[in-house]
Formats: sequence, structure tokens, C-alpha cells
Amino acid sequence: MGKKNSGKRLGKKQVSELLENLFQHNPNETFSFKQIFKALKLDTHPLKMLAIDVMEEMAWDDFLLKVSDSSYRLNTKTQLQEGTFRRKANGRNSFLPADGGTPVFVAERNSMSAMDGDKVKVSYMARRDKHIKEAMVIEIVSRAHDQIVGKLRVEKDFAMLIPQDQTFVHDIIIPKRKLKGGKTDDKAVVKVIQWPDADHKNIIGSVVDILGQTGDNNAEMHAILAQYNLPYKYPKNVEEAAEKIDAAITQEEISRREDFRDVFTCTIDPKDAKDFDDALSIRQIDNLWEVGVHIADVSHYVREGSTIDKEAYSRATSVYLVDRTIPMLPERLCNFICSLRPDEEKLCYSVIFLLDADANIKKWHLAHTVIRSDRRYAYEEVQQILEDNGVKDGTGEPAPPATKNHPYKGEYAAELIQLDAFAKKLRAARFKNGSVKFDREELHFDVDEQGKPVTAYFKVSKDANKLIEEFMLLANKTVAESIGRVKKGAKAKTLPYRIHDQPDPQKLENLRQFVSKFGYRVKTSGTKGAITKSLNALMADAEGTREQNAIETVALRAMMKAKYSVHNIGHYGLAFDYYTHFTSPIRRYPDLMVHRLLTKYQDGARSANKEKYEEYCEHCSDMEQISQNAERDSIKYKMVEFMADKIGNTYDAHISGLTSYGIYAQIDENHCEGMVPIRDLGHDYYDFDEKNFVIIGRRHHTKYQLGDPIRIQVARANIERRQLDFTLADD
Repeated sequence: MGKKNSGKRLGKKQVSELLENLFQHNPNETFSFKQIFKALKLDTHPLKMLAIDVMEEMAWDDFLLKVSDSSYRLNTKTQLQEGTFRRKANGRNSFLPADGGTPVFVAERNSMSAMDGDKVKVSYMARRDKHIKEAMVIEIVSRAHDQIVGKLRVEKDFAMLIPQDQTFVHDIIIPKRKLKGGKTDDKAVVKVIQWPDADHKNIIGSVVDILGQTGDNNAEMHAILAQYNLPYKYPKNVEEAAEKIDAAITQEEISRREDFRDVFTCTIDPKDAKDFDDALSIRQIDNLWEVGVHIADVSHYVREGSTIDKEAYSRATSVYLVDRTIPMLPERLCNFICSLRPDEEKLCYSVIFLLDADANIKKWHLAHTVIRSDRRYAYEEVQQILEDNGVKDGTGEPAPPATKNHPYKGEYAAELIQLDAFAKKLRAARFKNGSVKFDREELHFDVDEQGKPVTAYFKVSKDANKLIEEFMLLANKTVAESIGRVKKGAKAKTLPYRIHDQPDPQKLENLRQFVSKFGYRVKTSGTKGAITKSLNALMADAEGTREQNAIETVALRAMMKAKYSVHNIGHYGLAFDYYTHFTSPIRRYPDLMVHRLLTKYQDGARSANKEKYEEYCEHCSDMEQISQNAERDSIKYKMVEFMADKIGNTYDAHISGLTSYGIYAQIDENHCEGMVPIRDLGHDYYDFDEKNFVIIGRRHHTKYQLGDPIRIQVARANIERRQLDFTLADD
């Protein structure tokens, strides 16, 4: 028997904790006073009276439910909830309620070893004075993943996996017979065969795949994919199904389609692209111009419900790591059969526009077509042709007209210059209508044959990129309007839209306060158009200043994430009432869904099931986010690898991010980002002011603010943890 609880030893706080613990661990039981006194060993009259008073208060707070005058149970209606567990490396774990409520803090001791993404049931803890709301995991409803990636450590009597994901609290024990030949320092994928429970504290796993030695490029890239449960190899049966597809285009098929084989058509893509899923055609018809946006007709080859289709849906998107593409479709389809390669007849689904000289749409139609691309251009080639003919990038001005003495230079230059002129008019109209102007630069690496990064640079979007972008936006918008915009009283048919909600008002207010420190102003209230206009003016004013990057970062944080849904709310960033994804079916599953639905609707079919397609949209949105996380991790890995031989070097940089534990700084020369830990900032205690994006020393009042220029020295490069540490340079 345990020691008796006496009145002298227990106060109100201790009794509250005992009661809270009892009810939370028995959420479905009703306890009488007698059972409570016995369970908690409350054997003195004062203690019993105190417990009754505390339970009365807990009932007032909705933590307990009074069943009778002498019995209580946990108020499961307010205190039990299901949702998703989010694990953080810094221990700030949280519970996201399924109903979309506010996230609630979960301390590590109350997490039941739940993993990131697990569906859990929690019990809310009784609110304590001056404490934030907390939850305790009482049941793991379903696991998000049962596969874990990491590095093996094999000893004489045991083996373990040290997880790659730093949010994991435990290493995974692996029985020697389950090692599959793995050795110390091998990167491995391990399947969990036993989760922690009341009897066992450890996670026990079995090796399912050895990826290679830690540090080997292929092993590391595959480890990133496996960490996010993304496939790193193609299933054999899907490859075999792709091999059986007949690539030949019959005369009968051509006769069913509009024929564009004799019209000038070209593709414009990155120089290393292999999957060309869009092409542009242009020709003059009387006083108008016909521009065709031709998209690979993937739905002709990939039938709904087929082996290839199921795999494509599961992946939902192609994944672009620094040194490789993990395609949504088998290589035979994405790089050969469907890809709009030059001088080959290809099947397309096309949006054909008739434009006047000012790029106004006079007429348009949707058609299944056959094309033959005349030329495959890289963006750089088209950019060179534009600049050789007088286009100054970034001015928004088209090339001057050709003359007898000065004809246009370059292959198909006249056609490309006309397309560029139209794109510039479309772009100007889009911004006039309230489109938000964010031209964010992206970090890229050139890698050698071993995958080692040799140069780092920012990829800037130039006129050639914007040319393609505008026609893709126009096609996506036009087909979305054709389904979504219906007569008053009529019901629109089901379509997956690409939606983007209005900015978070609180984050917009944070932006207003932040930019005011630099002397800028931005509207946070008023019409949608007025706010957008104000945001664009802010971006234009900040361009070229040292605070530009910081302002763009804070402004982007105020923006919501775009996603897929059948419930259309429009696209805030583009200022389109209707928008979808139609132009990339080789690499995005939503585009393939849109192609199929449009084809059915053209053939007179009834509206598709909304609930079913919303489920598909949610899956595609989730997979998009996961693939972006993997892409970011591959950039981080290559960034640290690139800097690994530069330890001790000093660079000019600027502050790109601030947290309570350090300063993120981006090197001006190569755009690589690392962190200066708070502990390395000097002899002071620093406070992080999250609202104003500044860290201030208590004693010396030294300030570090987002966007500030600093000089750093490279201190550490931990490739395995994808972590780059800087210190402030002495000078």
C-alpha cells in the first residue's frame, strides 16, 4: 500500500492535479465521491472537503460534468477532441483540432510519443493561472507514417536507427535479424513493427530498404524523398503498363481533331527540361491574330482508373529536387509519348484565342488538336532574340517595329516578338485589375556529374519566362470561367479550381507596422483592389533597397497558401474570379482531372460528384505541400554541401529571418542562408520581439532587425543535419 495523503501535505494545487490526472486517464468513467477519495487516498475530512470544492470549480470551468450530487465525470464534450498532432524539434508541440480551431500546446511529457501528422485524441487540461491552454494526448487514433528514414548504428549486441527527422524523440531499436544487411552509417528506411505502449517505451523497427552510405548523393536524395513518404523509384508494373501504350497516332484520330501541324508552333522551357507539356502557336488571320495554347493530351493516353492513373493520383505531382526530377508519370509518357518534342506529331488539348492588336479576346474555343512543334527553345534563347531586337528586360516595353533596313534578327523572331508584345499587354491589364506583384527569386545550383554543387545563383524571371506565364494564366483563367461563370439561377458544373484566399488581416497589420519603420505605408483595410494596389506600390517602392528582401518576406507571410477546391472563392493573388490548373497535366494531377471533366462536359455529360472531387483536391493540395517541403530540403542539403569547404571564410550578408534562438543571415554573394545562434551574439541577454521582427540586447540595447546588413564568418556546416552555422565576423 502507498502512503496515506494527509491534510498537512496536500494543498489545493496538489489536489487539483491529482483530480485532473484521475479524470483525464479515465475519460469515460463516472466516479462517486467515495471512489475518488479511495483512488486518491484522501482520508481526512479537510482533504475530502477540499476535493469536493475543487471538483465544483472544475465543473464551473466545464472541465468536469456533474452527474449527480455526489459523482462527476470528465466533460468529454468540451474536454475531448480529435485532430492532428504537430511535433516540433524545439519541443513546442501542438494539437490542431479537426474542426479548424486554434492550435493548442502539448508538452512532451503529455504527447504519448505521438509523431508529426498523427491523428490523435486529446483531453484539455484544467486551465492554470497565468498558463497557456494545454492538451494531453490520451489516444493515438491513427499513425501518419509507419516508415522512418535515418542512419544505422550497428553494435555487437544491438542495432538502432538515428532518425533524419530532428523532431523524433527516440532512436528506433532494430533486432539484428531485421537489419537486411545494413551496416553502421548506412542510410536506411525502417518500418515500425511496434510502437511504444504501457509495457514498452521503445519504437522497434525492421529495415525495408538500404539507400546507401551517408554522404553519397543518391542515398541522400532518396533519403529526403523517403522521409516525406515520397517514392524514389517507379513500380515495375506501372513501367510495364507504360511500355504497352501504343504511341502511334492513327489517321482516324487526326480526323477527329483540329489540325495545327502547318501553323508555326514552338515550346519554351528551362534548358534542362525534358517534359514539354505546353506549346504556343501563332498566325495572322485577316486583321486578328490566332494564338493557340496547346497542352499535352495526357488524358488520351492515361485512362481513368488504370494502373498508371492510380500511381499518378497517388503522387499527384512531379517532385523537383536540385539534381533530379521524380516524375508523376512514367518516363516513357512524360519525356516521350506526351512531351511536345520538336518535329513530332503530338496530340493536344488546346485553347485557341483570336486576339486583336491590343490583346483583347475577340473569340476563343477549346479543342482537341494535333500539332507539330517547329522549334524547342530554352528561355535563354528566346530572351536573347528579344534583346537582340531591342527589348530591354523589365521595362514592360515590346520590341520596336521591324523596318526594311532593320529586319528582326533570329529564328522565328517576328513570331516570338509578337507573342511577347501580347504577353506584355496581358500582364499590364492583369496588374491594372488588381493582380499582386511578387517576383520572388529562387536559389538554384549547378551540379557536377556526382551531384556536387559547383555554383549557386538566383534564378530571375525574365521577359521570356513571363511570355509563357501570361499565356498559361490566360488559358487557365478562360477554361475556369467557361465552367464556373453561369447565368443567374443556373448551377455551375463541378470543377477543381485553384483558389487563393484574402490575406490574414492580423498579418497585414504586422506588415503595416513593420514597413512603417522604413518609412513606407501600406493599406490594411478597404476594398480588395485598394489593398492590392497598395501592396504593389510598396513592392515597387522597396525594389532595389536593402530592406526589399525583408519586406517581401513579411508580405509573403501575410498571404494565404493557394490550394485546390471545387468550392470556388477566386484567386486573390491573381485577382481572378475563376482560375484552375489546365496547362501542366504531365506534372500535376489536378490538370489531368480538369482535362477529363472538360472533355466530358463538351460531350454533354452531367456534373461530376462534388464531394468525390473535393476529396481529390484535398489530396492534391497535401501532396503539393509535401513535395515543396522535399524540394526545400534538397536545396538546404546542397546549400550546406556547397559551403562545407568554405569554413572560416567571411562574407557580406543581410538578416533574412529572426527567431528566439538565433538570426538567419543570407550571404549576398551566393544567397546561401545560415544561422548565427543567440549564444554567439556576445555578452548580453537578447529578447526577440516577434511583432517588430527585431532582437534587442537587454544591457547594451544592440539591435538586429530583419533586412539589416551584417558581416558573417562560416563557422560550421553539418551536411547530415542540413545546418549551416555562422558567427558575426570580428570586423
